[in-house]
Amino acid sequence: MAFTGEVDPRHKENKISSQQAHQRVKKRLQFSLAFFAIALSLITVRVGLLQTVQRGDYLAESIEQRTRVNIVRASRGVIFDRNGNELALSVPSTTVYADPREVTDPIATARQLAIHLALTPEDEAELAERLGKEGSKFVYIARGLTKDQAAILLNLNLAGIYSYIEPSRQVEGGVAEAVIGRTDPDGVGMSGLELQFNDMLAGFDGKVIKEVDNRGRSIAGQMTTAATPVPGDDLVLTIDKTIQYHTDTALLDRVGQLGAKGGTVIVMDSVTGDIYAMSNVRRNEEGAAVLANGNFAAVEAYEPGSVAKVFSVSAAMNEGKVNQQTVLSVPGITVIDGFPIRDAWPHPTMDMSVRTIMSESSNIGTMLAAQTISSEKLHEYLTAFGFGQKTGLNYPGESRGILRDANKWRGTEKFTVSYGYGLATTALQVVAGVNTVANGGTYVAPRLVRATIDKSGKKVEAKPSLTRQVVSKETASEMTSMLREAVCTGTAELAQVKGMQVAGKTGTGYKVQDNGTYATDSGARKYFASFVGYFPAEAPRVTVMVSIDEPNASSRDRFGGTAAAPVFARLVPSIMRELGVEPTGTGTGCKRPVQSASR
Repeated sequence: MAFTGEVDPRHKENKISSQQAHQRVKKRLQFSLAFFAIALSLITVRVGLLQTVQRGDYLAESIEQRTRVNIVRASRGVIFDRNGNELALSVPSTTVYADPREVTDPIATARQLAIHLALTPEDEAELAERLGKEGSKFVYIARGLTKDQAAILLNLNLAGIYSYIEPSRQVEGGVAEAVIGRTDPDGVGMSGLELQFNDMLAGFDGKVIKEVDNRGRSIAGQMTTAATPVPGDDLVLTIDKTIQYHTDTALLDRVGQLGAKGGTVIVMDSVTGDIYAMSNVRRNEEGAAVLANGNFAAVEAYEPGSVAKVFSVSAAMNEGKVNQQTVLSVPGITVIDGFPIRDAWPHPTMDMSVRTIMSESSNIGTMLAAQTISSEKLHEYLTAFGFGQKTGLNYPGESRGILRDANKWRGTEKFTVSYGYGLATTALQVVAGVNTVANGGTYVAPRLVRATIDKSGKKVEAKPSLTRQVVSKETASEMTSMLREAVCTGTAELAQVKGMQVAGKTGTGYKVQDNGTYATDSGARKYFASFVGYFPAEAPRVTVMVSIDEPNASSRDRFGGTAAAPVFARLVPSIMRELGVEPTGTGTGCKRPVQSASR
């Protein structure tokens, strides 16, 4: 065919189609290269992030998958009595726990555990729910178990059930348990001295890291101690374990005998303020008298009744307004602002010396003696004796009681405060107040801690108790003479002790009822009976406060002289023996025989 000089249209179309295809391939290649470049950049950024910013999170997750971290509880410091006997200490116990991630059948596992733990159906259902909770890593099964108790659960061979050893707090024989207080299952102080000195006793926990296989089982030899536990410091109390035991026993017996609601006894060193024993008894829901969980001696305030006469009469004597021989005309009843005030026992108007007023516990006689000084001056003395303020123990929950300013005393309160109504005090305040007289007129603050022992074994003695002069030695001596008379011939005759001269004061107070009066709606009364005494009377070594809460109101043993004083008499020989206090003779030092008391 001859060449005509014209291009075949079909060839031209093929050429265009080829170019277009080439362009499409080129674009796809460019797109692919761009995609891979972006992907590579993203991967590079991701790798960079994993190695830098996000490294910690993934490393932690990786470590969590192949390791287990166990906290090793520090051994809590021991609490000793004054003679080195252990009162509270940490002993090894076993905790059984579950790792829900490894529990294959939560319901069946909970069923098996419930059988041996005696769980209620509700508790079993709750346990099953916790074992099956997604994302959960740790569930307590039981704590504070003995080795044998824990073995029963572990021998069930349930998946995901493990155990570890941790310290558990115990109070030896329950001695002074209310004072010492308690800790929670994690060893943190919750009440009493355990709470007050928690930071010192606690120490610092340790940490152990162990590698596990894909089933959560420990790999032998793959364990690292990340931090060694540091034990807490020890505490040495002023408490005497033997005296505390005798005190607990005597109070339990007396509360039980009297059918009382409860009672308190405090045994205190007259010179140093050291507390040898502090016992609290309450009747439980079953009606049995048991050692109380709370230290009511420090945290519960009440109207003290006639024991307070020691303070108001001491104040008037110290101001030189009265003395033992001062005679006052005392009626059996007087009316103030339309309110009748009756004496402790019915009698016509009669002359009474201050000595007789104290030994026979005359309410109106005490009121007349206290009226020789101003209300403001009486308030000053009551404050100096320690009322309306805490004792300085810094004990958790300690009450300051109630002592309003004198300018706020209203109506009969201006008069009744002199014999123990219109103010509220704790047993701890009362024993420290009366001890001021025993200690020659010098107030000494109560003390519960004698020393601390640090981790190196170094013993550091606690600072002596704070003191202050309240009344003169002469006033204290006169008051002691009158309180000796109260024991020998007055309301406290049942506090007499063979071989020991005793001084002391009874108190019988009415308790305020829910209706705001001292009588129930049916006219019945409830009593608070107490006795505070010290010995030897001429050179006191020990002061003891006994209070009985709500003795049987229909019994003759509802008074301070009949309910509380006998506990004092029972305890004195034991205290003498433990502290080495020598007898003052073969008799009581009283000329008259023991007679029953009523006030």
